Amino acid sequence: MKTETLLKEFCQYVILNICGMIGLSCYILADTFFISNGLGANGLTALNLAIPIYSFIHGSGLLFGMGGATKYSIYRGQKEFNNADKTFSNTMYIMSAVAVIFVLTGIFFAEILTKLTGADKDVFHMTKTYLQVILLFAPAFMANDTLICFVRNDGNPKLAMLGMLTGSFSNIILDYIFIFPLNMGIFGAVFATGLAPVMSLIVLSGHWIAKQNQFHFVRIKPSFRLTGKIISLGIPSFITEMASGIVMMVFNAIILRLQGNIGVAAYGVVANLSLVVISVFTGIAQGIQPILSRVYGYGARESQKQILKYALITMLIISCGIYLIFLLSANPIVSIFNREQTIQLQQIAETGLKLYFTAIPFAGFNIIISAYFTSTEKALPAQIISLSRGFFVIIPMAYSLSYLLNMTGIWLSFPITECFVALAGIALYIKLERGKKNV
Repeated sequence: MKTETLLKEFCQYVILNICGMIGLSCYILADTFFISNGLGANGLTALNLAIPIYSFIHGSGLLFGMGGATKYSIYRGQKEFNNADKTFSNTMYIMSAVAVIFVLTGIFFAEILTKLTGADKDVFHMTKTYLQVILLFAPAFMANDTLICFVRNDGNPKLAMLGMLTGSFSNIILDYIFIFPLNMGIFGAVFATGLAPVMSLIVLSGHWIAKQNQFHFVRIKPSFRLTGKIISLGIPSFITEMASGIVMMVFNAIILRLQGNIGVAAYGVVANLSLVVISVFTGIAQGIQPILSRVYGYGARESQKQILKYALITMLIISCGIYLIFLLSANPIVSIFNREQTIQLQQIAETGLKLYFTAIPFAGFNIIISAYFTSTEKALPAQIISLSRGFFVIIPMAYSLSYLLNMTGIWLSFPITECFVALAGIALYIKLERGKKNV
């Protein structure tokens, strides 16, 4: 593929996908803003305690969406169109089964989950409400995540972006209406969030109405072998999202011990801004995935390297810009989410912004290199990176550094982890490239 054509396609997919992912991440950021202004620090604490379950749901949607869509693109690149349709059908079957499990959990186990978050009597009811409603909307979230990936990989990144943005803007509008004029409290916030993927799915249906879809449902029995391949390719995306939820739970537990509910509220500001920042890099990663999978199916190695180069340069430029904004504007940014002007919350969150986000370039590299491995069917190194940054390094780092440095240790555990994992990612890439040359 010509360099000019490759760059044009890269820009189209990545720009559209970054816009869409920022929109998607604003589901929770909108909740953070309106809850902090409508319900104060306790509402913000309840939101932060409940948010990890959203990460599990979103991660499950991406597990099937990214895994299934990646395999779909590879099959289409290899001209195996029947197998591509089978991949789509199999993905939708298993995704639906998992979504039902989330719904049943919301119906029968919401109170138990709320207790596990560590919510005290001041925030217990709000936390339970948010958890229960978000679980009941799991089928909509997961279907939206899955179909966005397939529509994008089916050559329609613009519609995928419009779906994500429609969902996000509807959430913002409904958040305001439900929390302020209708005074529905935290139920209004989570109900608005739950309706957002429904709006997005309505937009995505245009792919079928216009008969642009190249993937179709076919009658098949769910294949364990194909399911294994889909899950293997989707695991890095799942781990990334699930790990963010687990890390939030661990950080919440540590911060509750160190600073109480105010500390958790301050961390909530940083963590939810982090979701938006990470979504930018996820947008780059998901934008390059369809192109990488297709050129990989063609066997074009040089094109794969070129796409990776474009992605990393884009990531570095964006990283510098984002960190400068946080460094120079920490005070006004935190103030937006601190309606009660709590001095302790303001101080903790401002320090957190400046330290926590030194991780930006390392996290961006890790997300992109993991997507590169996944898109070229190198599932194991992608899983190593995802597991390391999500579990094996970050959790021990958080406990050890918080013991030594209290809240400063909490903030530094994220950048130090991402730096170590980035070094491992570089080593894995070099090893694989040397292996290709020896073939």
